[in-house]
Amino acid sequence: MSTRVSRKRPEPSPTLRISELARAAGVGIPTLRFYERKKLLPAPERTESGYRLYEPHHVTRVRFIRRAQELGFSLKEVGSLLAMSDGKVPSSTEVERFAAAKLDAIDARVKDLQRMKRAILKLMAEGICAGAECPVIASLGGALATGAPARRARN
Repeated sequence: MSTRVSRKRPEPSPTLRISELARAAGVGIPTLRFYERKKLLPAPERTESGYRLYEPHHVTRVRFIRRAQELGFSLKEVGSLLAMSDGKVPSSTEVERFAAAKLDAIDARVKDLQRMKRAILKLMAEGICAGAECPVIASLGGALATGAPARRARN
């Protein structure tokens, strides 16, 4: 009786095709292609027939990009954060400038949200907007938090 010793090869890490990555990350395929063009998602390996193959960690990366956008980060800022995460460390001055600017933007947004909250509470206490200017519209209709002049509506 001969016994055959089977040696198992280490299994390669699982890869995802673009549709699988899109589904797992909760985005569309065009979004992934866009992120790749913008260098937010590294160019994936490809099969001989040209299919993109992504690693499982790309799911987390895509989810991070989407969540950062939801929180108000621009794609340029997201790219900077990803570069830092990838070990491409910018100068400490760049990091400080980035952080300070983002904190200022967050503070301005918090003030806007607090103003809106007060206006909604006032609206709830006083009832429907009638006659006088609606407090919700008045709370956000003033000066923009960024200091940029308001755009005029085009007719």
